[in-house]
Amino acid sequence: MATKHDTETVLERQTLKPPPMYQVALLNDDYTPMEFVVAIIQEYFNKDRETATQIMLSVHRYGKGVCGVFSKDIASTKVEFVLTHARKAGHPLQCVMEEV
Repeated sequence: MATKHDTETVLERQTLKPPPMYQVALLNDDYTPMEFVVAIIQEYFNKDRETATQIMLSVHRYGKGVCGVFSKDIASTKVEFVLTHARKAGHPLQCVMEEV
């Protein structure tokens, strides 16, 4: 005859943590035109023109502007898209991801 203890799962419950999130940021340089940075933010981060301009001004004034926070795979993909687009256009724009 089985007891209640025998039929319960023996495995301990594990607490699952949400996956780490990463912020994607653009870094300032002295060569990439501001209008190009605004266009990149609008295209790859789906920001309206006003928000994209504010992020671009943060890049210009403070050296870095955060474009969004994403899971690792999405952040990595966005960084690659931005870098590829910038290189094809001949700009040295830098895009990085940092764990939040």
